[in-house]
Amino acid sequence: MADLNNHHSDTLTAIFQHPTSHNVRWHDTLSLLEAVGTVEEKHDGKFRVTIGQETEVFSRPHDKDIDEQMIIDLRRMFKHAGFEPAAPGKED
Repeated sequence: MADLNNHHSDTLTAIFQHPTSHNVRWHDTLSLLEAVGTVEEKHDGKFRVTIGQETEVFSRPHDKDIDEQMIIDLRRMFKHAGFEPAAPGKED
């Protein structure tokens, strides 16, 4: 599993936050995805993302934040690839 910097860890935590955060920036999400998987921007502006064994195609959000459906899809992908935020006090 890749070592995540603090910024990536914060983004991962925001993606897994309950209730769902509506303030997860696309720019931060894209940076995290590039750190843990492969991201290919397609000619139509969509992004083909592979994390572990899963691949999804995402559209760039219309505003700066990702939507709830993308968060749900990303949670599934991260979980299946073994990425979950550290529990408080377990950051080692």
